[in-house]
Amino acid sequence: MTDTTSDLGAEDLDQHQPASPSSTKPADAELEDDDEDVDEEESSESESAEADGAAANGSGRSSTDLFRESEIAADYVEGLLDILDYDGDIDELVVSGRPVVEVVEGGDGSGKRLQALVGQRGATLEALQELSRLAVFRQTGSPSRLLLDVGGYRALRRKELGAIAKNAAEKVKEYGESVRLEPMSAFERKCVHDVINALPGVESESEGVEPARRIVVRPTA
Repeated sequence: MTDTTSDLGAEDLDQHQPASPSSTKPADAELEDDDEDVDEEESSESESAEADGAAANGSGRSSTDLFRESEIAADYVEGLLDILDYDGDIDELVVSGRPVVEVVEGGDGSGKRLQALVGQRGATLEALQELSRLAVFRQTGSPSRLLLDVGGYRALRRKELGAIAKNAAEKVKEYGESVRLEPMSAFERKCVHDVINALPGVESESEGVEPARRIVVRPTA
């Protein structure tokens, strides 16, 4: 567990805003959080070298290195939970060549309290993810694509965004006009891009700058 003397509370956490990617490229270029895609990141990852235990992830880090990143981040998050006096179980994983830390409800019914770590539209969660990545960077000296989730928020949000994307695609096909969605985080945009890219007759791209960056769904030429 990482020792810290901060008196940061849940209210303070909700004021943080996550760092946002500056790329203006469409679905396959908005790396994040992002999405993971698992992310929030929008680049595809090679899964070669599994035979010798190496998980390729763009940086060529081994599965051991990736799991070490998840351990560092888990220690950081555990220290934060101790400060806030929140209870939760922390899982350290490597998924699709990416370090992942999941905070899940413990046996004491702490789910509602953990939701404070998610915040409105996941804004607090994105900020905590950036802080966790920074903790990893300070120990390893390398940028991390760590994905942080709390209470299964990301899986639920993916389902919601899938419905939004399909609804937008139906409108585009029906009226033949572009549909602009509300501003979203990189993780959310990645989820929408993934759905749109799998549908015939429509395409998507991101426009604008953070925090007002959004997706435009339009008919294919």
